[in-house]
Amino acid sequence: MAAFAFDIAARDGAARTGVLRTLRGDIATPAFMPVGTAGTVKTLMMDQVKTTGADIILGNTFHLMLRPGAERVKALGGLHKFSGWSGPMLTDSGGFQVMSLAKISKVTEEAAVFASPIDGSRHVLTPERSIDIQANLLGADIVMQLDECVAWPASDQRAAEALRLSARWGARCKTAFGTRDRQSLFGIQQGSTVEALRRESSDRLLDIGFDGYAIGGLAVGEGHAAMCETLDYAPGLLPADRPRYLMGVGKPRDIVEAVARGVDMFDCVLPTRSGRHGQAWTWAGPINLKTARFADDENPLDETIDCPASRDYSRAYLHHLVKSREILAQVLLSWHNLAFFQVLMAGLRAAIREQRLAAFRADCAAGRRPRL
Repeated sequence: MAAFAFDIAARDGAARTGVLRTLRGDIATPAFMPVGTAGTVKTLMMDQVKTTGADIILGNTFHLMLRPGAERVKALGGLHKFSGWSGPMLTDSGGFQVMSLAKISKVTEEAAVFASPIDGSRHVLTPERSIDIQANLLGADIVMQLDECVAWPASDQRAAEALRLSARWGARCKTAFGTRDRQSLFGIQQGSTVEALRRESSDRLLDIGFDGYAIGGLAVGEGHAAMCETLDYAPGLLPADRPRYLMGVGKPRDIVEAVARGVDMFDCVLPTRSGRHGQAWTWAGPINLKTARFADDENPLDETIDCPASRDYSRAYLHHLVKSREILAQVLLSWHNLAFFQVLMAGLRAAIREQRLAAFRADCAAGRRPRL
């Protein structure tokens, strides 16, 4: 039995919409999780994040264990209290950062060993330590197994080695996690873009048994077409009655196509990263507020979105803030982008319920505002 109930309310083809029920609140799926890397969704207060419609956010194990330290977060009441977020929270395991810091890290059977990018200090992240940080010290509601993620392209041999190590680490994570009724543990499917390897990874995870399952090792350089080809089969290798989480994705078109293939949960830094660099997401794609064509544009970003940043400020004003390097530009654009992503998710949920996902996909692909 999964720790949290996952109720699927409607399907449209492979897509599904439902609710993942946790002790800190319900998560409407498909769901997008804003990323709170260091205990903060960058530039925003948690109250602002909540107003966008987000049910759940993501916290980062790697960065929090380095600063301020997981034990300190625990002493200060756990990550929910520390950050001011009262809703459900998922924490990643630290595996992705180990990959991204490959030049200063080493992976062995026992652990990932790396030097801190902050001060060069040496750290050893075992599966057991990752679970202890996430479940006991940070207090996450959804805990991820420690895995080894490899960038694309990877040889079949290298991808196979990583998925098998990830499976062995997954078993150790399951043992360390034990039996809990207030938290869930997700396993992570690996295997690059090779169907046979994804199948092997899934079989190994199913033998262990997890509360939910993530699809890892995508959005690591393979491109949109290869990602979609992998998603044509990867979600279907995982249990239909458990939530499926595509890690680190992504752009709206990636999300729409992944939902159509049976994915339920997403996270990405893109909305806030774009906002910090002067970009606002729209149905026609991102627009760059730095450009001079917005200098006299009196229109808001999107008056139909119930968010002050989307509705109440002109593009001309936002252009001025960006060009003046005012901090408020980063706040408003990040706030709008997160609101836009949540409107996208709500639209997907409605389209699935009403059996019109094909039209929604077509509108999004053409850069048109879909029926919401």
